[in-house]
Amino acid sequence: MDLVEVSPTAVPPVCRIQDYGRYLYEKEKSERAARKKQKVITIKEVKFSVTVDEHDYQTKKNQAVRFLTEGDKVKASLRFRGRQMAHRELGYNIINRLIMDIGEAGVVEFMPRMEGTILHAILAPSKKDAPKPRPPQPPAPPRPSAPQA
Repeated sequence: MDLVEVSPTAVPPVCRIQDYGRYLYEKEKSERAARKKQKVITIKEVKFSVTVDEHDYQTKKNQAVRFLTEGDKVKASLRFRGRQMAHRELGYNIINRLIMDIGEAGVVEFMPRMEGTILHAILAPSKKDAPKPRPPQPPAPPRPSAPQA
């Protein structure tokens, strides 16, 4: 048996008489359980081109919405090739349309910006924990009063 300091930050510090090896084992076991419950957020990428067709756009938008609902971040990127660099506004239109179409499924973490020949934006899943306002309850019907005699 050993004298083990359980809580050194408490005033006065808390100590217990116990087996130190078992204490380390229990502590490691609880840390492992805490790590197991963590959600690892990954970044999934959806690539567009300036000449994307409507059906391809819808398919990739649906993929991005699915990634966001699963809790992952989405990087929407659009590569300009050759003379397409002269028409950057077309790329900004596509990325901004994606942001508008996703709507409440995600929030913009990084607004669209150029890095070399690639325009990209990062979308994060929207918070589900935010309390939604309840619709107002209809007023209760008035109670009938006792007849007056």
